[in-house]
Amino acid sequence: ATEPVTIDADQVTDLLGRPTVHHEQVAERTSLPGVATGLAVTGMGGDVLFIEANRTNGEPGLTITGQLGDVMRESAEIALSYVRANAAVLGLADDVLDSTRIHLHVPAGAIPKDGPSAGITMTTALVSLLLGQPVAHDVGMTGEITLQGLVLPIGGVKQKLLAAHRAGLRRVVLPKRNADDLDDVPEHVREDLDITLAERYDQVLAAALPSVGVPAAA
Repeated sequence: ATEPVTIDADQVTDLLGRPTVHHEQVAERTSLPGVATGLAVTGMGGDVLFIEANRTNGEPGLTITGQLGDVMRESAEIALSYVRANAAVLGLADDVLDSTRIHLHVPAGAIPKDGPSAGITMTTALVSLLLGQPVAHDVGMTGEITLQGLVLPIGGVKQKLLAAHRAGLRRVVLPKRNADDLDDVPEHVREDLDITLAERYDQVLAAALPSVGVPAAA
């Protein structure tokens, strides 16, 4: 070949083959109520993780799928208990879960998943489903939730924010107690992201579902 060699976009597939990695379309995935975008750390670094919630009439209870470990299963139970206990404050009927079975699913079921950081994402997926309102498509979140609605700190902040930035998210919700970890995140990533540091779940919901007015007690 005669140098310099110029390669345009139309030649990339011919030279490198078909793409082996397909980035998730966050706006498309979160366009319906019941889907929230979480942030996770995998063996390959940070990644976005979608939590899906659905409901059916019948015996109350919780079904969990997606190869989740014990810690994430506990997070799902806590999320459901929190929503049930705070239904009125969240704008839901007190009996909204009395005759409803909830199904929580994390896609890519062949990949094992575990860790104490999906609690607020699961809670948000449930609230979105039960209110019938989609979660804002540009928001990702990570953090654990307690039965009292406190948001607990997590690990892997740098990897998770890099994943959020790569996925095109504009806003991220983190536990307030992870504020010091932001020093490890590249400056250009911090500048591109609107970061909410939450102590309680009402602050998470204000970022994820801004049209829902939730008192601070939630």
